[in-house]
Amino acid sequence: MSGAKKARPARCQGGAWPGGLLLSVKHADYYPMALAPPFAKSTLLVVDDDPDVLLALALLLRPLVGQVTTEKNPERLPALLRQTRFDVVLLDMNYQRATNTGHEGLYWLTQLKKLAPGAAVVLMTAYGDIDLAVRALKDGAADFVVKPWRNDKLVATLTESLSRAGSAAPTRPAGSAATLLGESTAMQAVRRQLEKIAPTDANVLILGENGTGKDVVARLLHQGSARADGPFVAVDLGAVAPGLFEAELFGHLKGAFTDARQDRPGRFEAAQGGTLFLDEIGNLPLPQQAKLLAVLQNRQVTRLGSNASVPIDVRVVSATNAPLYQLAAEAQFRKDLIYRLNTIEITLPPLRERGDDVLLLARHFAVQYAAKYHKPGLTLADSALARLRAHPFPGNVRELQHTLERAVIMAEGYELRADDLLFSPLEAAPAEAALPSLRLDELEKTAIQRVIDKHQGNISQAARELGITRMALYRRLGKHNI
Repeated sequence: MSGAKKARPARCQGGAWPGGLLLSVKHADYYPMALAPPFAKSTLLVVDDDPDVLLALALLLRPLVGQVTTEKNPERLPALLRQTRFDVVLLDMNYQRATNTGHEGLYWLTQLKKLAPGAAVVLMTAYGDIDLAVRALKDGAADFVVKPWRNDKLVATLTESLSRAGSAAPTRPAGSAATLLGESTAMQAVRRQLEKIAPTDANVLILGENGTGKDVVARLLHQGSARADGPFVAVDLGAVAPGLFEAELFGHLKGAFTDARQDRPGRFEAAQGGTLFLDEIGNLPLPQQAKLLAVLQNRQVTRLGSNASVPIDVRVVSATNAPLYQLAAEAQFRKDLIYRLNTIEITLPPLRERGDDVLLLARHFAVQYAAKYHKPGLTLADSALARLRAHPFPGNVRELQHTLERAVIMAEGYELRADDLLFSPLEAAPAEAALPSLRLDELEKTAIQRVIDKHQGNISQAARELGITRMALYRRLGKHNI
């Protein structure tokens, strides 16, 4: 019943997993602001006929839960469930004997609800089977994840299912604002907002820099709402090609375009009765903004190739790190769409404005990774804490997490010292910039200011002359406080 012992490149029908097995094995890049700590007494069963998938999921999930059991043959489920009680079952919808219809997964979902009524069942499905997954939600599935999966999304989905599954889950209510780590004034304000906003059905716009945890807050809003038992569907709009926008969000009928080989619901229909999370909303081009606005106003979608409209019942939560109001002032983002998206607005503070939360989070990560890498008793020296407190963390919580993981891996003793902390070269670190860099910053600021003045504040023309994108120029304007 255990996963394959020999690691082979992970695979799936239709292509390789992103990054192969290595990505699947890597610890999930989720934020500590989610439900924490891991569910040390929970039991999880993974059912898939691909041994590489079983191995990857076992390695990913074992540090997070008490027991992970893998099984490649669903026919063994009745005997297995008589022997062991599982809190959550991660169940593939297609098996080798099937023809990729997903109906075998629906059959085993029905059997699981009879054999283990207390277990939450999370389905794994290819994107083309989302309509079946939506049907499965109506048949009692707790949630579904799409193959190839993203580690952070998979862990967040399982965490949410564990939090609702039996006595092994935490006693705190799912989505409670108490699950946010941080005692700073800024984070206490976010908690108070979540306590008020989550139970409502209001659309929410989450603003904040990269790495501050916008997607985690979106999930907490869902978990704390009356829609918590419904699906949580996330869409990264920055990754959706403009030509596929309508098909992705609104769905299509067979034959609507060249590759439309079957009817397929869009993300709005997949989120029916739950929450639709539109991440990177600031990247949406104007033509797509108009189409999204029409759906939000009319509360119905029309699949490509169809004349029939489908009523939708979803709560929309969106997020961006873009300067949305500046974009609106430049006529690059519709003001009427902003009004539809931000009935309520939550701004997440950057880590540099959260005071000693940096130390609280650092200790959390140190404990987490010391356990993962079998280095019990590892502590943070005062010198390390002082260096962490002084660093501005332009990459926010994500950068802090990676810094601590790297430090724990490389540590040779039982104490992390200041020189064990290496900050990411991918992030600009103003506090550690050399004098030549400071001079270059001044030159850059002067050059940008002159071009802005030359074009009388027209950002598009200024960006064109500087040879950078408008978004890159906006980031520099914020950096130099222009």
